[in-house]
Amino acid sequence: MGPNFLNDCVIEFYLSYLSTLHTSPTISVIPPSIAFWISNCPDAESLKDFMKPLRLLDIDLVILPVNDNLNVELAEGGLHWILLVYYKETNSFFHHDYFMGANQGNARQLYKAVSPFVSDGDAAFRECGDTPQQKNGYDCGVHLLATAQVICKWFSSGGMKNRDELWLSDVKETVPNVVNNLREEILGLITRLMSEKSVSK
Repeated sequence: MGPNFLNDCVIEFYLSYLSTLHTSPTISVIPPSIAFWISNCPDAESLKDFMKPLRLLDIDLVILPVNDNLNVELAEGGLHWILLVYYKETNSFFHHDYFMGANQGNARQLYKAVSPFVSDGDAAFRECGDTPQQKNGYDCGVHLLATAQVICKWFSSGGMKNRDELWLSDVKETVPNVVNNLREEILGLITRLMSEKSVSK
């Protein structure tokens, strides 16, 4: 898995894998395709019906991948991924961008679409300025997955470590190291699962 963009399928695969590791009913990891649809749904009533089964009012931590694709008819479009995270305890959305805030507009669009379904009050939008920045033009997806991994681990540990700073210091300190190894980890995971599947046939 060399120096290229991670496509939507790889990102969705690894986020789904994180869901199997962190099985708390109070965590919701939203697939990229679902997050994109929520953000771009043109009909308010259809969105309400769609959101009901997600039960986000009952969720404490919501992980939302965001892409800058503006064309709803183009699958796997866009050039930049970021992560939007809702945390009920602070009633806030946290925007983690890996390239100087390049995707803030798309993040705010999703924030406005999701906000009514996660809280009865007005949720805040917070920029995470200490988010580690990518060092090339293609690692935004890897940074997204690394950040999601670190945040899920923080939450699953009870969310007590660095409680005042939430997960922000963990992201700042550990994401760069996770990024360095994550492509190999994902490739190894895919290879292992394919091997297990072939053996079980």
